[in-house]
Amino acid sequence: MKAKKITILSLLVIGALLLAACGAAAEEPAPAEEAVVEDAAPAAEASMDEALPVAADTKVVHIVNGTLGDKSFIDSAHRGLSQAAEEFGFELVTSEAGTDPAKWEPAFMDAVQDPDVDVIVLGTSDLMDLLMEVAPEYPEKKFIMFDNPIDFTAGDFSNIYSVQYKQNEGSYLAGLYAGLMSENKVIGAVGGMDIPVINDFMIGYKQGAMDAGVTEENVLIQYAGGWSDPAKGKELALTMYQQGADVVFQVAGGTGEGVFYAAEEAGKWAIGVDSDQALLEEETNPELAAVILTSMLKNVDKSLYRAMKLYFEGTLAFGTNENLGIPDGVGLAYNDYYTANTPQEVQDKIAEAEQAVIAGDIVVETVF
Repeated sequence: MKAKKITILSLLVIGALLLAACGAAAEEPAPAEEAVVEDAAPAAEASMDEALPVAADTKVVHIVNGTLGDKSFIDSAHRGLSQAAEEFGFELVTSEAGTDPAKWEPAFMDAVQDPDVDVIVLGTSDLMDLLMEVAPEYPEKKFIMFDNPIDFTAGDFSNIYSVQYKQNEGSYLAGLYAGLMSENKVIGAVGGMDIPVINDFMIGYKQGAMDAGVTEENVLIQYAGGWSDPAKGKELALTMYQQGADVVFQVAGGTGEGVFYAAEEAGKWAIGVDSDQALLEEETNPELAAVILTSMLKNVDKSLYRAMKLYFEGTLAFGTNENLGIPDGVGLAYNDYYTANTPQEVQDKIAEAEQAVIAGDIVVETVF
């Protein structure tokens, strides 16, 4: 009986304590709510961290409508992506689709339909229509388009990031420089194809040349019709040199290497494009490096490295166009060849013009 009384007494005490606890909770709800908020915050942070892409699990495919080895645009893109892959640890596959246009779409679709591929990088207007058709159908894929703007008003392209370069501004400096360096006040430019992005080079080049005292008709411009035909590039440049040009700007990828051979043969000057081509030629073709006064740098490599860095940080601005100008996106190569061959007066004028473009005091025309 004693034990039973103790048990009943214990139950009564416990019941009283429970009632007191419930009463206290009803009177003071704030601490309970604060506890819930504090517990939820770490969970939300963990969820955001988990949403970030992990480099070791990421596969990136770079679609090349051509081949590596142009020592210009394609190699610059490959260089930037390779650096990013080495530093961040993702898998990089370079799909060289070659120069046959019939192979470009299959190469692109192979990458899109591969379930292991996370990011597809491309830099050609020839696949623009296909990209805009396909991207909304594969929202889990991320696309990085470089050198071509996307019309984001035409549909839901929230999985595309596009970066362009103010090649018109960099080419203005190239044209100004060519005009200042020209003794005949006749200069030339060889473009790969007659397309908007190349014409943006040409309009800036022509404006710069005219500011240097070259008449519009003495800025000779020809298009090779392709990116991998150095013989054609040489042929066009030699014709310009024969017409009195003493500096020719190449904007033609692999085709443009022929411009350097023409300059060497004619005893004239050339200007490279995209990469610092004098330094790229220096080791294997020093005779070509010697005729390249400078190059109009289009920092594709730096922009793609930056894009991949931002992607893994979760801050790459998908759904937008980004346009990089001087000095991050474009500019001239101020190397030893430039310094050795360029009078100080010309160097000073180029430096002043560069700052004027950055400040907006010189507004360069564009086709876009």
